[in-house]
Amino acid sequence: MRFGIIGAGAVGGALAASLARAGHRVDVTARGEHLDAIRAGGIVMDGEWGAFTALVPADRTLDPAIARDLVILTVKTTGAAAALRENAAAVRDRPLLVVQNGLDAIMTAEREAPEAAVLMGGLATWASSHLEPGRVTITGSGRLFVGAGRGAPTPQIRRLARTLSEAVETTVVEDFAGAQWSKLIINQVNALPAITGLSVQQVVADNRLRRILTASMREAVRVGLGTGITFESLQGLSDATLRRFAKLPLWLGQAVPQAMADRMGRVPNPGSTLQSIRRGQPTEIDALNGAVVRAAEDSGQDAPLNRLLTELVHRVEHTGEFVPVDEVVAVADAAVVAA
Repeated sequence: MRFGIIGAGAVGGALAASLARAGHRVDVTARGEHLDAIRAGGIVMDGEWGAFTALVPADRTLDPAIARDLVILTVKTTGAAAALRENAAAVRDRPLLVVQNGLDAIMTAEREAPEAAVLMGGLATWASSHLEPGRVTITGSGRLFVGAGRGAPTPQIRRLARTLSEAVETTVVEDFAGAQWSKLIINQVNALPAITGLSVQQVVADNRLRRILTASMREAVRVGLGTGITFESLQGLSDATLRRFAKLPLWLGQAVPQAMADRMGRVPNPGSTLQSIRRGQPTEIDALNGAVVRAAEDSGQDAPLNRLLTELVHRVEHTGEFVPVDEVVAVADAAVVAA
């Protein structure tokens, strides 16, 4: 099959290399030094999924003259709308899979790519790092979850998912909105590394930071439940598990982020938000913890800890300086109690 990937970063680069290794034809978009590196030596993938170099065509936008079986958008939420506008001709009348964090992926795609033949949502649960042009490192295995933009998955979506499974383990979810919320809980691991400069594993190993992370996850689960959402099962987190977690005392609930960190293995995982900061790019924190805050406001709830973590990530973005752990603990204390 023929795939076009808009945004060959940590997620898109892993998908492109895996699809190419499975024998599919792939072309990608990239920018700057990353684009130059791909043109010169392909996408180099290493880590948990093995070593492979995908020699794939790359440009700033997809060539609209190429008939693709599926276009996959993997840019971060901050650049999704612009990327879809720039590639509008390549997306027109083609199935579109939007692999993105947060809750707004489908809405953005419906607005910016209304002529896509089929709209699918996707969630990547593997851990990957893209800190060097032309290279993607898989630091923790995971799978791709896909679902319909609206309604139940169609036979065509299931067929495309089977093809994707040839490259990356892929599961079709019945309720994509519920899956987005489950991934939003998983993505709570991103804020504290971005604030402190530590890896996810280091954050979880610190008793004080692990307490904050547990509280932010619990707050996010409670907000989700307050909106009437039913969580889809992702990475061991089911609706029943998360409902129980929301009621647990903090000391006992810390087993959940600990288990998440254990699944990541020993290779330090910086998280996608810290990777953006290290590359000097805008983060998608407003689509992660910020999405919890907006959902809380829209449903008459409050999310003070997620609001604080969002503000602290923006502080690091603006100052270029990480926040000392002692300061994070001090300013988060009241919000942790409230959560």
